[in-house]
Amino acid sequence: MSAIEPALRSAAGSWIANQPYLLLCITAMCWAGNAIVGRLAAGHIPPVTLSFLRWSLAFLLILPFAWKHLVRDWAAIRGRLGTMIVLSLTGVAAFNTLQYWALEHTQALNTLLLQSAAPLIVALWSLILLGIRLTLAQACGVLLSLAGVLVILLHGDLTTLSNIAFNKGDLIFTVALAIFALYSVLTLKRPQIHGLSFVGFTFGCGAACLIPLFLWELYARPVMQIDTANLLTLAYVALFPSTLAYLCFNRGVQLIGANRAAPFFHVVPVFGTVMSIVFLGEHPQAFHFIGFALVLTGVFAASRKPKTV
Repeated sequence: MSAIEPALRSAAGSWIANQPYLLLCITAMCWAGNAIVGRLAAGHIPPVTLSFLRWSLAFLLILPFAWKHLVRDWAAIRGRLGTMIVLSLTGVAAFNTLQYWALEHTQALNTLLLQSAAPLIVALWSLILLGIRLTLAQACGVLLSLAGVLVILLHGDLTTLSNIAFNKGDLIFTVALAIFALYSVLTLKRPQIHGLSFVGFTFGCGAACLIPLFLWELYARPVMQIDTANLLTLAYVALFPSTLAYLCFNRGVQLIGANRAAPFFHVVPVFGTVMSIVFLGEHPQAFHFIGFALVLTGVFAASRKPKTV
């Protein structure tokens, strides 16, 4: 029995690693939780501190599993070191720091609305850098899922748009989205290395890039208090939206490409709504189901493999 169990675990891991839609749904769920936790942390943990500690802890978590792969893949990493540093800066250091900074100045509703534009930004970067255009089905799917997100966020009432006031935080988050969309496309340019080597390097390099800003923030802003709530926040962001989500996201993009993976950004507010219903006791209404249906239909249409002739 002891000889069979490792084989079963290996088979299960191999199966999951080749299910891009499941991997991207796990990513969306983790990032939905990150938006909630990041908003709660605003005012308690400064943004650079939160980002630096998040990625430092994630690096320490992944290093024991990634070490042997890093040693084996180091020659390939060194050969594409510039690309790997850019990926660390965009996907790890810059995006998350700007996201947490934005959440100090804006509401969750605004960030969710802006996040809905991410697939279109990814499509733009794909066109500029790779010459890849959205297919008609992908474009229709993106627009359909965007409509579903708006139905959920606006509670089915389009007049709500007139009450939304955009501010400095929204501009910061828009820049963050553009940076992460760039990362999403550039991951296709990464060297052919093991997934654990990739996240091990980018987590560590991204955290290292934040050290100068972290030291500046220690002098410029109040230092984070060491209490239970802050420690639980750090544990959550290091494990779920960092380690687990990035492993799943990077593998998902590797399997189906950035344009087909990008519509899963629209699943993030869906999971956020579900979490509000489950954990905050909010009651589902008709617009929830209409929005979910539109989002899922749009994601299905946009993420399908284009037919070849």
